[in-house]
Amino acid sequence: MGPWRKRALRLVEGAEASFDRVKLFLKVRHGLLGPVYIMPYRGHGTPGEVRVVGRVLEEKMTSEPSIHDSRWRNLRAMARRFLSAEVPGARVRVSFGGAGRVVGADDEGFFEARIQPREPAPKDREWHDVDLELLWPKSSGQEEVRTTGRVLIPARGQGGASFGVISDIDDTILRSEVTSSLTMLRLLLFSNAHTRLPFEGVAAFYRALYSGSGRERNPVFYVSTGPWNLYDLLEDFMEIQAIPAGPIFLRDWGGIKDVLRGMDHGRHKLAVIRGLMDAHADLPFVLVGDSGQEDAEAYAQIAREYPGRVLAVYIRDVKRGGRSGIVHGIAEEVRALGVPMLLVDDTVGAAEHAASIGLIDAAALPAVREGKRADERAMSLPWEAPWE
Repeated sequence: MGPWRKRALRLVEGAEASFDRVKLFLKVRHGLLGPVYIMPYRGHGTPGEVRVVGRVLEEKMTSEPSIHDSRWRNLRAMARRFLSAEVPGARVRVSFGGAGRVVGADDEGFFEARIQPREPAPKDREWHDVDLELLWPKSSGQEEVRTTGRVLIPARGQGGASFGVISDIDDTILRSEVTSSLTMLRLLLFSNAHTRLPFEGVAAFYRALYSGSGRERNPVFYVSTGPWNLYDLLEDFMEIQAIPAGPIFLRDWGGIKDVLRGMDHGRHKLAVIRGLMDAHADLPFVLVGDSGQEDAEAYAQIAREYPGRVLAVYIRDVKRGGRSGIVHGIAEEVRALGVPMLLVDDTVGAAEHAASIGLIDAAALPAVREGKRADERAMSLPWEAPWE
């Protein structure tokens, strides 16, 4: 980043932060602050440390999505997501495992806490509750503002995890058409969690990876360069499609700040994946992505940096932009490191290879094939959300 960009970025960040904090001060002082709430995001960790993340926002009226929602209703819901009123400098108490700490939110309302529990988490489950309490600010009439977050601590030993999965989201599990701006925008603005479509067979394949050889509980982590504003949509989509729940890692979209920084999708993904590899240093990983952006390049870099930690890489071929040939070349380099990397046409191809090397139970293959056929039938239905 050149000197002028750095200066411009500091000016923009400083002006925006000052404006947001003055606005919050005036709202609090004059009793104009609406109800404030904590939006917890799924965290993760180990028995020794958990990472808890979330955001503090001023509440807006929202409703649960439905498959019958019109495009206008979906558009209004999406507008509310991107017009969310963050609460800069909010203070939150985070408590887990007999330990706790108070953390402050940044200028966009995001907070993160790393907690070293004093009491061991139960080993009979992977997901654990975290208590979150808003200390400041509160709107007039608000007394106690509490919510419960969840953190994933992969179980080990018999019936636990033998590996982890790190997956891209857009055009890997969720049809986003990121290589076609107009189509991507239409899907984003006029659809919801019920009407967005998965790639064929994805849910059954990811359930097979979660179960591993049959009775495992392998954690699945999802990484995207999409904005945190879409978190609830993605969480609902995965639940509706019966895709295994896991922490979702998105990024803060900063508008002109991103232009000045230079948006680097690969750098964001690499930072998240390195953090996961380091946090769960006792686990090897399976990496899943698509050829549309730079998943192959990022995963190849991880395979080089973490020798012996990557069990397989699966890249779905989106067959656009001449990327197939590039990915084939990268795959050869990765295979030379002893890591199988496949460019596959569909989920079934990835599942068949995973079964052949013992990552999933071969008995799961019929379910993946049937899931692919069922998703293909759903795609063929001539249905689109009405305008009214």
